[in-house]
Amino acid sequence: MCTCRVLASLVIDCREGEEQKEPRMEGIGDLPRELFLEILLRLPVESLMRCKCVCKFWYALIRNAKFIELHLKYNCNNNVCVLLKRCLLTCLGEKENMLSLVCSNGFSFVNLDVDLSLYKKEPCLQLLGHCDGVICLSNYRDDIVLCNPATRESMVLPQSCLPCSPSIPNLIPQTSALGFGYDAKSHHCKVVRIVSYWEEINESGLPHLSRVEVYSLGTGSWKEINVKVPAHVLYSPCFETYFNGSFHWYAVDDNRNEVILSFHMGNEEFQVIPMPSFLSMYDYSMCRSLLVWMGCISLIIYPGRGIEKSFEICVMKEYGVRKSWTKVLTIGPLSRVEKPLVFWKNDEILMEGTDGQAVSYNLRTQEVKDLPIYGVPKSFATLVYVNSLVSVKGGYQMLDEGDNTDFDW
Repeated sequence: MCTCRVLASLVIDCREGEEQKEPRMEGIGDLPRELFLEILLRLPVESLMRCKCVCKFWYALIRNAKFIELHLKYNCNNNVCVLLKRCLLTCLGEKENMLSLVCSNGFSFVNLDVDLSLYKKEPCLQLLGHCDGVICLSNYRDDIVLCNPATRESMVLPQSCLPCSPSIPNLIPQTSALGFGYDAKSHHCKVVRIVSYWEEINESGLPHLSRVEVYSLGTGSWKEINVKVPAHVLYSPCFETYFNGSFHWYAVDDNRNEVILSFHMGNEEFQVIPMPSFLSMYDYSMCRSLLVWMGCISLIIYPGRGIEKSFEICVMKEYGVRKSWTKVLTIGPLSRVEKPLVFWKNDEILMEGTDGQAVSYNLRTQEVKDLPIYGVPKSFATLVYVNSLVSVKGGYQMLDEGDNTDFDW
């Protein structure tokens, strides 16, 4: 029996059972409950949102924390895709942000119907990260937004807990860094924000001081943490990355050495990760991008300008250990390529073309494939993404691996 017919029979049986005060779930018709659950776990989020309207039992089941966890794990193992942010030009010549899902099967993509009213026309919209199907968006000036593109649920985070200015006068506050990731200790997602305070006349090019606050979906509030920020975050294209429980930024230390600054979401502590010793320092003509590849953080070094570019890939084989940086390969020279975006399927790297077209480079065959995805040049950003039922308002918590809590059938 095809899935559609099975679901149709389930709907009929559940509707007939709605008159019972306590509908039992030993099976529906001749369908065992285990098979019924397996069918639901394989449905996309959009279908499950409609299934919640079938009956009270289905509504409670699909909102059950254990079901949400199982559905998320199934998608992590079977339905990983790439979330792509780019700008499109309207008929009036204005830029509008668009979110799309890119699937590896045939490189197909679908535009998402997500309410980005706060940032729809924001040219500096940043994708800060992804956690259990929830993404974090900001323009670094105004509000920070959490959004689940699959459920179309979004939430603006509360105002900062940090004062507008410190006790020292004549300092100007500015958000210098934002990060988003998963805390394996509390089993909740967190947002970290670094606020730097600058002197009105600044000759050093570095902030006078920095303060840090953390927002947890578990508590629904901000808190300031008393930690020293050991490096100063700078911009570098496609660098900000969540990996191994930590969020990473491109930064310089007090001696102006290039470093990777990381913040661990569980310990709420910073760590400075050194760049490769063979990296040419102070060469501002070269860009650095940080991506995740084959279970390691990977640094990609390439020219900021040029008709043809070569992309040198270095991998940190042992996390946090400088000596473990290893040059793996060099891609190119490639023409009409602006920057790398994300590794996917292990042997493919998604890149942005100089003309605003997405391209995919196959590391094994060394072939470049143009994708039918266009946008305003230099407006592309990506995340590895999975659809989920996780709410942006909290109330959901990933369960421990050893938690064998059964459903209340």
